[in-house]
Amino acid sequence: MSPEGKTLLNIIILGLGFMVMFTAFGTCGNIEQTVIKSFNSTEFHGSGYTSMAIIYAVFSASNLIAPSVIAVIGPQLSLFFSGLVYSGYIAVFIHPYTSSFYTLSVLLGIAAAVLWTAQGNLLTINSKDSTIGRNSGIFWALMQFSLFFGNLYIFVAWRGKSHITDKDRQTVFITLTVISLVGNFLFFLIQRPDPEPAPTDASESLLPADISDSVSVVPSQSLCSQAFEAFKRSIQLAVTKEMLLLSIPFAYSGLELTFYSGVYGTCLGAMTQFGHDAKGLIGLSGILIGVGEILGGGVFGILDKCNRFGRNPVVFLGLVTHIVAFYLIFLNIASDAPVAPEEGTQMQAFIQPSVTVALICSFLLGLGDSCFNTQLISIVGFLFRDDSASAFAVFKFVQSITAAVAFFYSNYLLLHWQLLIMVLMGFLGTITFFVVEWGVISSRRDSDYDSI
Repeated sequence: MSPEGKTLLNIIILGLGFMVMFTAFGTCGNIEQTVIKSFNSTEFHGSGYTSMAIIYAVFSASNLIAPSVIAVIGPQLSLFFSGLVYSGYIAVFIHPYTSSFYTLSVLLGIAAAVLWTAQGNLLTINSKDSTIGRNSGIFWALMQFSLFFGNLYIFVAWRGKSHITDKDRQTVFITLTVISLVGNFLFFLIQRPDPEPAPTDASESLLPADISDSVSVVPSQSLCSQAFEAFKRSIQLAVTKEMLLLSIPFAYSGLELTFYSGVYGTCLGAMTQFGHDAKGLIGLSGILIGVGEILGGGVFGILDKCNRFGRNPVVFLGLVTHIVAFYLIFLNIASDAPVAPEEGTQMQAFIQPSVTVALICSFLLGLGDSCFNTQLISIVGFLFRDDSASAFAVFKFVQSITAAVAFFYSNYLLLHWQLLIMVLMGFLGTITFFVVEWGVISSRRDSDYDSI
């Protein structure tokens, strides 16, 4: 197999592994608050929002050490062992206890940091400057099929249910645990890519030399030295101009991740105006989020049609898509839906609640999210390809800390305040992304002149 074919196969296997694993975990996150509200036990007093806040808070802190872990055991084993923790978290819901639920939340935060940093590292080392956009789209589209399969199962299993029984819960989470374990073992099929030839002067990194030098270490260095070097590079990258500007769209991606992956499904389940199918509607919403994610990943990644115009048009489309979705949600969903009890909300929305409008918003949330994330992955992989593990660790650090904050305030803030926060961060993040992308385009132009 040619080197290009091998690296493309690695990207596909990486995407398939994440697709299978997040078929389980993404579905778990989408339904856990609804499941917890339906759980009758004097031994359990947990909150899905609080669990997610813990996960993302630990996730953010653990990103500082994730590159060190990958430097020591490699990205492949990092994916596998992190995936086992994901499976353990899902299995907790088979027989939930408060102590095990929150303990696994902490462990999952650590595992998530290692998992996503390893993913970014593998994506980058299997890509070139000319293929990073395509490969980001392929990975994203494949992974987001997880939203389709998992939520289709929930839609069929829970359709017409107003209450989730213990048997319903156990059947779902046993199935999800097994699916997650299958995904973990797919990571062992990833092959080591062939080494690239030395880069020419015209293709060197756009970053200053003191930042973009490779963090590869000589074999004589101890594991501790490798780990410390990776940690030091993460700190150095975090304070570069490009990374500071990108931290705003990173933060926005964390806020809207929280909303579409947990809060919006809870809102739909709380809308009594949708009738007895409100719980099943959570699964159908997840399917349409997945359709939007897959469409965005395909159009802007696999087809790579927007490359000639840079990344800015795609990010702008993502912002417009999200603003339309937020406005329709503001009109269609009652303000207290995120914090309503299991019985649902009795408040009225600004318009007569419509299932059709709710599902259109689900699709728009997924499409907008794919616009932002494919371009963020692409620009990080392009700018920091020599320090990809450290760069993606910083990306996930910022994203996860804002997701943790969002999951925390989701316990208390009414819907319209949550939407307002996302709109403001979305505008600011889009502007700062534009500034970084303009710098990339300018540097490319200068490089082209220098090579003449």
